[in-house]
Amino acid sequence: MCNNTVMEEFVKRLKELRKEKGLTQLQLANATKISVSAISSWENNTRIPNAIAIITLAKFFEVTTDYLLGVSDIY
Repeated sequence: MCNNTVMEEFVKRLKELRKEKGLTQLQLANATKISVSAISSWENNTRIPNAIAIITLAKFFEVTTDYLLGVSDIY
């Protein structure tokens, strides 16, 4: 799987998970201590998250990092 595909899946799943919880980007930022500008950049596919951010988001949404990255369809 190429990096573009992984990032596209990450963007898609991040937005889906955030919206499923009924959260705005600001609310997600506050809950995870990740800046709203980082979350916005990821959702607009202009920045790539680091490993710590991916782990933080996966824990918050109670999914695996593989799921969040689109490597697996299993939570």
